[in-house]
Amino acid sequence: MNENKQSAVKRFLSARGMGAVVTAFAGLVIIYIAFGLIDRNVFSGQNVMNLLRSMSKYLLIGVGQSYLLITGNIDLSIGSMVGMSAMISATLMTMGISPVVAMLAALACCLCCGVVNGILVGKFKLPPFIATLGTMFVTRGAAYMVNNNRNTDAIATGIGKEAGDSFQNFFYYGKTFGIFNTFWIALILFLIFFFLLSRTRTGRHIYAIGSNVDAAKLSGVNVVATTIKAYLVSAVCACVVGLILCAQAGMGNMEAGNMYEMYGVAAGVIGGISPLGGTGLLLGTFAGAAVWQTLENGLNMIGAQVGIQRLVIGIIVVFSVLLDVVVRSGNFGKKSS
Repeated sequence: MNENKQSAVKRFLSARGMGAVVTAFAGLVIIYIAFGLIDRNVFSGQNVMNLLRSMSKYLLIGVGQSYLLITGNIDLSIGSMVGMSAMISATLMTMGISPVVAMLAALACCLCCGVVNGILVGKFKLPPFIATLGTMFVTRGAAYMVNNNRNTDAIATGIGKEAGDSFQNFFYYGKTFGIFNTFWIALILFLIFFFLLSRTRTGRHIYAIGSNVDAAKLSGVNVVATTIKAYLVSAVCACVVGLILCAQAGMGNMEAGNMYEMYGVAAGVIGGISPLGGTGLLLGTFAGAAVWQTLENGLNMIGAQVGIQRLVIGIIVVFSVLLDVVVRSGNFGKKSS
């Protein structure tokens, strides 16, 4: 029995990309304890709950971006889609439209953008950086135009205080089993997308495209369809984060989601998702999002300036990518002749 357990643990740890996941979680523990020793309030239950809630946005964006990084692509429009989702849903609710209808409208618009991104990259072979840079400007422009180039009023002015409070509690302020609903929403979506990536044919195709797109084609993988699916995952995550930000503020902000595309990349690469494609586990993205938020939370609590925060996180991101490049090159651990 012990041998079976040891064998299962060995298989788990030997999975491709698991080393980066373990390293990220170990780093998370070290960072959290270090900040806690500096300021005991880091260990408080309230701070932990707030940390989980704040981390959820980075986790969702990280999941969407990780799907694309594994295919060897990227989505620069994901942050602007967050803003578009927040503005569309908030604008409709201020007009008295039901929150459910407003959410579905925001989701439909984000999914359309995901399909366009997938077609441009998968079918027309546009470089993902250029294609999604264009849709980034388009979706941010839509976020500005939907309410005539201004932030919305409070959503409660249209749908009423009771409905407005219900929407805000569901996505941000409410708790279930003592934990903010925001985290439960992010966790459920994470588990769904984790299953799709690790246990389905679509997931295998996503890894195949990132490893070698030509070999994937010869193996019968529909590269266009798979690329579109990856961009749809990004669109869904962006839409949900937009709704979370709308609930947090109680209104629509045209600049919502600004720079979130970079936050998603950071969460992925810190957790071992390779920006070169074909490698990485979503468990690593979970760890990466937690590391990001723990750093941000801890540096805030010890009074570090914003510039210092960005500097530290930037160094960690560069180091993570550099380590991935070194490992892939095969030079890691080799002795010089």
